[in-house]
Amino acid sequence: MSNSVNISVETTCENQIREIAYDGTELYQPPPTLSESLAKCAARIDFSKTSLEDLKKEEKSAAAAEDDNKDVNQFQESLWPWDAVRNKLKDAYTEICVLSDVISIAKDKRYLVLDPLLEDGDDTKPIVQVYSRKKAISQAAQVLLSGAERLRNAHSEQRSRNISDFHIELLRLRQNWRLKKVSNGAIIGDLSYRTAGSKFGMSGTFEVTKAEDALDEEGAGNSANASTPSSSSSNNGMQPKASSALRVIVPAELQGVAYIKVITQKDQEDLCTAQVNLMGHGPNITAQVGVWQKSLEFAQNVLFCKELFAQLAREAIQLQAPIPHVVIGNQIRATLLPNIQLIISLCHSTSFDSSQPAPINDHDHVLEHSLHQLLREVHYKNSHHPFPHPASAPLGPSKKRMLAGPTAADREALLDMTKTQTILEQIIAQAQHIFMRKRTQYVLDTLARDVKDPQIVSHWNAMNSPTMSCVKINIVTHGYDAIGRTSLVIHVKERSLKCICRDGRVMKLSYEPQELRDLILCQINSHQISCLVSLARYMAWTVLSNSNHLGIGKVEPLGNASSCLLASPNSDRMIAVQIRCDPQIDVKVYIARSPRQDFFPSPLVPEKFWENLGGNFKEVRFDKIEGKSFLNKMEFLMASLTSNTA
Repeated sequence: MSNSVNISVETTCENQIREIAYDGTELYQPPPTLSESLAKCAARIDFSKTSLEDLKKEEKSAAAAEDDNKDVNQFQESLWPWDAVRNKLKDAYTEICVLSDVISIAKDKRYLVLDPLLEDGDDTKPIVQVYSRKKAISQAAQVLLSGAERLRNAHSEQRSRNISDFHIELLRLRQNWRLKKVSNGAIIGDLSYRTAGSKFGMSGTFEVTKAEDALDEEGAGNSANASTPSSSSSNNGMQPKASSALRVIVPAELQGVAYIKVITQKDQEDLCTAQVNLMGHGPNITAQVGVWQKSLEFAQNVLFCKELFAQLAREAIQLQAPIPHVVIGNQIRATLLPNIQLIISLCHSTSFDSSQPAPINDHDHVLEHSLHQLLREVHYKNSHHPFPHPASAPLGPSKKRMLAGPTAADREALLDMTKTQTILEQIIAQAQHIFMRKRTQYVLDTLARDVKDPQIVSHWNAMNSPTMSCVKINIVTHGYDAIGRTSLVIHVKERSLKCICRDGRVMKLSYEPQELRDLILCQINSHQISCLVSLARYMAWTVLSNSNHLGIGKVEPLGNASSCLLASPNSDRMIAVQIRCDPQIDVKVYIARSPRQDFFPSPLVPEKFWENLGGNFKEVRFDKIEGKSFLNKMEFLMASLTSNTA
């Protein structure tokens, strides 16, 4: 066409905008690569139209559509004369290309394999397949049975020789101890508590070697008998002789038997003895794991005792006690109370003497558990530090100290947060408490044995702390429980006692047992008077006076005398009771009659009604009155005086 104009159509240089940030920055999508463009173009191909007939039908439909629109489009150009030839050549070229690709693929045999068609063969009978499968299964079963028989023979031969496999023994050893293989091929283990947080400097490594043959093993066992406690104990009948495929070599400083001996001593007399070690607790797993288990247990026990004693000795030197602690050799001396000392000794021997009793069979489990727990707490504090709050805060202070500012803690509270007790201080505190508790028990048991009336009943609380116990004391009279009882609670602490009476009074006592004894006697005195007043009211007697602190008579060596003045219902009899603690309970009873039989009028006292004042008090032989207890005797006395009046 003469009026045609060439138009250039180009794509824009800018890519599509993928994202617009909040600050207005535009992020463009990168242009597609060649592989992405090829994949996009290939996606537009319609592979359903692959035959020539479909293409011809398309051309005919397109030609019919052009004929219909010929009138509308007057300026459409006619088809090219060689157009049909070009299309056929193009189709032939396409088929040749496809054939070439198929041949190349089949030639390489990597993507396509041409297999010939299989002809239909003769059908095999099912019974033949069953026989063939049965024969194959029988051959496989024969192989398995022969292998099992060989394993059984090898196992029986190994059991008859009583020689363990090295790798099985090593596996059992790894189940209980930490092992690692070093560069030179040796196997070493660790007995220390470093993974738990211990900072003890002594090495706890041991070496594991393989016993080459029976003779070498016996020779190594004999050499180990002179150095290891397990072999020495086996010679004395404590452990049967057994063979093992591996040997454990323990350092010389960890060989032998060690234990910590704790003695509470008063004036060169042992009050309490305890022996602490790691042995003698838990199930005996030596028979299950191997003969080397006992050697490692003894070595770890030595390491434990040395670490614990080193920690206690370091604390004993650093602490500033009123009476300084003494550390001499393997012994620590600390003063609990006056004339009472706590002696902690480290006993370590490399030879076993059968004449002496084994130290592992007699020890205090409570003290052992306490020492385990205290040492474990030290290890835990070494490995677990509180996290800073906030994150910019320094490491070290606890969470309570970090919250001291927001909670407005005072100086005293801050000082309490910084105070910590060492292992030795806690052991001394527990030992002091144990001694105070035994003293309290002795005083209460002695009073309950000596004082028959009234009865003293002690109830010790089962839930106690290591440094404080609680006991409730009930003072009752047999047969008169409903009339009255006296209760008090005693808190046994480290160096003192705290007594809480029923009326709310709180009294603090020292560690002297005489103070507790005097307090109980005073409570008994008060109990007798209060129960007598209640009994008199039940029997219709009148209480004229009652005093727990009598101010007349001689001075009592203990407490104050108590008194009570009673009058009969007709007021013709009076009973005066006086109870003193001198040093036992001393009861005196006096009786007066009214009217007086020896009254005579005088010029100064002419009236006769003055004879009702009563006569002089006469003492009653109280021990001769019938009755099992003080209240029972007083009940009989008041009943007899009342019946005589009636």
